[in-house]
Amino acid sequence: MNLKLRAQEMKVFFDRKTEGYDDVHGALMENKIAITRALPDGIRTMLDLGAGTGLELIPLFDRFPDACVTAIDISESMLGVLKTRPFADRVVCIAGNFFEVPLGCDYDAVISSAALHHFDPDGKRALYRLIYAALKPGGVYINSDRFYESIEDQEIDLRDYAEDPNRWPHMDTPLAMEVERALLETVGFTDITFEALDGRYWLNRARKGTVSV
Repeated sequence: MNLKLRAQEMKVFFDRKTEGYDDVHGALMENKIAITRALPDGIRTMLDLGAGTGLELIPLFDRFPDACVTAIDISESMLGVLKTRPFADRVVCIAGNFFEVPLGCDYDAVISSAALHHFDPDGKRALYRLIYAALKPGGVYINSDRFYESIEDQEIDLRDYAEDPNRWPHMDTPLAMEVERALLETVGFTDITFEALDGRYWLNRARKGTVSV
């Protein structure tokens, strides 16, 4: 998978969908609230990957009003909406590709909501290495997203994308949970769990270990 091309596909799609994004993803707020509930007490610094318009930050700042968040998204248009939120002064917005812009370091937590199901295993492994490096020792990674329960379903989507990335406007490529777990472990994450949220979304949690692999 060409990660630069994949990022450009996402940028074009989400720039066009900015106006109605909150209406669509507002229906998924319980999945986003689950991220805040899963965060340990005392969190101060966070990185939000694929922050979009910042919906998942609404409950987050209710619980952590003094938090400082770095929000990265490929769509400047989406981040433009985030910048109108009441908590915008607590957020540093960066428009760019996860694999190209500096993520920063020493975060208590890295979070994401419905944004990371667009990569193949090699791409995910590379991203997890970046996330691992961005966290403090003992820091947590929490992702509310789509995952498959079988590798067979994963491979169908990856094959369809490889054959024709433009088959439909926004082609998701979720990975199987056992593949995600193996990739996270390879990078060095521990305490990896998956919790069912609804019929399509799961909450994935992991903790940074003390020794990089």
